[in-house]
Amino acid sequence: MAIKDNLAAIQQRIAAACERAGRDFAEVTLVAVSKTFPVTDVEEAIAAGLRVFGENRIQEAAEKIPALQPLTGKHNVQWHLIGHLQSNKARRAVELFDAVQTVDSLKLAQRLNDLAGELGKRLPVFLEVNVGGESAKAGIEPSAALELCEQVAKLSHLELKGWMTVPPFLADADAVRPYFRQLRALRDEALRLGLADTQAKELSMGMSNDFAVAIEEGATFIRIGTALFGARDYT
Repeated sequence: MAIKDNLAAIQQRIAAACERAGRDFAEVTLVAVSKTFPVTDVEEAIAAGLRVFGENRIQEAAEKIPALQPLTGKHNVQWHLIGHLQSNKARRAVELFDAVQTVDSLKLAQRLNDLAGELGKRLPVFLEVNVGGESAKAGIEPSAALELCEQVAKLSHLELKGWMTVPPFLADADAVRPYFRQLRALRDEALRLGLADTQAKELSMGMSNDFAVAIEEGATFIRIGTALFGARDYT
């Protein structure tokens, strides 16, 4: 199927999930996860109407984003970093991306803040929380997330937009629901305590397998790759 057809099917599922949750379709932003897919697929996705793209690796993004700049600039496309970021690659990330969704330490946040200041920009960021406690995954522990939220909110060159998580992969999407609820509860508690500005309300959660459940639990950004572009070839 063409990307535009896949997108239409995804949008139908988004609309159905929003209806079940009593939410507005416009509240949900689809981040097209274009990692490992070629520039031609991104061009096709832009033609289909997508405007937010997610990349995981700095090296791949450093080739793809400049190559697409004439097209993405014309259509006001945004690039979000959704993969783990090492401090030594932070400068390139600030140069390339419109938002970083994977801030999981004060050290990284301070580095991004300093670099954003040097480059004269205010960088939107999300706090990544490891809700599943999986050792193989990045993200701050939930017990330390509120403290990090308060600290990041004070950094003048960062704009704290919200929260992000990559929960455990479970074949039964409904079984992932408690993890989404946990992230939403952290967001709600941070807002209740006034740890960050009220704009820090976004919830980036849900992927191809479980995005409908994530929307039911309050997701405002969903990160979709396989369902949109097809299966990845890592060879």
